[in-house]
Amino acid sequence: MSATIGACAAGARAVTASSSQGILHMAETLPVVSGLGLPIVMCVSSRALSAPLNIHGEHGDVMAVRDLGWIQIFSEQAQEAYDNTIIALKLAEEVNVPVMPIMDGFHTSHTTERVEILDDKIVEKFVGIRKASQSLTDFENPITIGTLALQNTFFEFKLDQEKAMQKAKNAYRKICAEYQKISGRKHGLFEAYKIKDADSVIVMMGATAGTAKEVVDNLRAKGKKVGLLKVNLYRPFPYKEVGAQLAHVKNIAVLDRAISFGAYPPLYQDVVASMHNSGSRKHDIASYIYGLGGRDTLQKDIEKVYKKSEKSYE
Repeated sequence: MSATIGACAAGARAVTASSSQGILHMAETLPVVSGLGLPIVMCVSSRALSAPLNIHGEHGDVMAVRDLGWIQIFSEQAQEAYDNTIIALKLAEEVNVPVMPIMDGFHTSHTTERVEILDDKIVEKFVGIRKASQSLTDFENPITIGTLALQNTFFEFKLDQEKAMQKAKNAYRKICAEYQKISGRKHGLFEAYKIKDADSVIVMMGATAGTAKEVVDNLRAKGKKVGLLKVNLYRPFPYKEVGAQLAHVKNIAVLDRAISFGAYPPLYQDVVASMHNSGSRKHDIASYIYGLGGRDTLQKDIEKVYKKSEKSYE
């Protein structure tokens, strides 16, 4: 990551990739990237953290660094991973905030599936040429980055970071709309799958959402009013929008593919905050942890969640 920081600070469009222990090895530099406003894109195949040693998929690595000032975008399958990487390039440079496009390790990263690729010239035109406002290699206008900030200025730097992060939500929506025009594929803050009249909704992120959609279809065919809210943009989290989508739902089940020891898991905390802030506090919101260390989550497992939800509001 240090080399990527240098390249980006010199004015280059800088992209890297990592996962699991690699992300923890660079944890010291991740807030440096966001604190300096460097639009680096780091593609992540999200995997488990040791110990015990495990190389398989879960969201523990990216959740460990979710509050270090990086935008995080989750993908369900390979097509979304491809699209989100292109979107991330333009988004990062528009708001000067680094971005992690995230896919599930192995379940997505090592699975063969069909992907529609755009022509290079179309992508080049879409992302444009990076126009850095400053560069370390502009020797006619020398600059210093990473200077000391004490009590009288540090707070303001962090506020500026938060303002940039909040701008990222609308910028992401705008760029997704632009991307749809060149690709025909729609992306957004989240995907609301058959939740308009749903009594019970699962909220989750990543690859297992595809399995959940199959379960929703099967249960709908049996007359069950169930749905799925798949969160795409995790940081900055769309609290207001999620709260509005779920306001009518009787029962919510939040599925996290990460564990927070001694606390509720990350996505669950954010969904609860969304409902609290929206003024909708009468919901039954259940928390489930699944798929740690690459363990498969099958349709029957998702069905059990919906059945428990159904019993809670009968």
